[in-house]
Amino acid sequence: MQIIKDLNIVNLALYIKSLNSLVLGDVHIGYEEELNKRGVLIPRHHFKDVLASLNHTFYLLEPLLKKSKKKKLSNIIINGDLKHEFGLISNQEWREILKFFDILSKHCEKIILVKGNHDPIIGPVAKKRNIKVVDDYSKDGIFICHGHQIPTTDVFKKSKLLIIGNEHPAVSIKEGPRSETFKCFLKGTFKNKDMIVMPSFNPITIGTDVLKEQFISPFLNQDINSFEVFVIAGNVYYFGKVKDLK
Repeated sequence: MQIIKDLNIVNLALYIKSLNSLVLGDVHIGYEEELNKRGVLIPRHHFKDVLASLNHTFYLLEPLLKKSKKKKLSNIIINGDLKHEFGLISNQEWREILKFFDILSKHCEKIILVKGNHDPIIGPVAKKRNIKVVDDYSKDGIFICHGHQIPTTDVFKKSKLLIIGNEHPAVSIKEGPRSETFKCFLKGTFKNKDMIVMPSFNPITIGTDVLKEQFISPFLNQDINSFEVFVIAGNVYYFGKVKDLK
């Protein structure tokens, strides 16, 4: 589904036609390992689920690439929090992150890793595949940053479209006594910019219910009632504005 002209929702990612680039974020590799360390015992199939979602994303992307007459993506932009833990990188995380990079590289010419608040030590792993870690990425008026802090650069100030992660937006849908929560994209504004807030690519967590919970991203420290909601539940569904769901 097109969320903004030349910008399509593809599963839990965004395809930017003008840049021939795919944006995804908040994968949080190693999340289940941290849960296990805290005594929350869950089956270790997080990474397999990530790869399954990734394969589904590339499958859905094929018609868009054919329409644009492109054989592969120019860029895949990982918008922060590829890794979950702040501390040392375990052997399992090394293997999984490198495998993740290797799979992505088959579908693009270049991988760009935007640094998130969970990525203080991601550099050594990225270096293994010659991937540059950046604070943000911008081109043709589009500014991509993780969303945990507001940049102060001139490039950011002059940008027209902002894409962030970090918040992991979701929305609860009620039907009678039942209530179910789904990942979603939010489309709104930040000052003079259009803004899209992306859901987490992490299959274990749903995220922050935008109807009930407090936000962590400073970009969302505002009234979001007029933000539009695009729910991901197998397909993409437009649910109108936040205020209409309350």
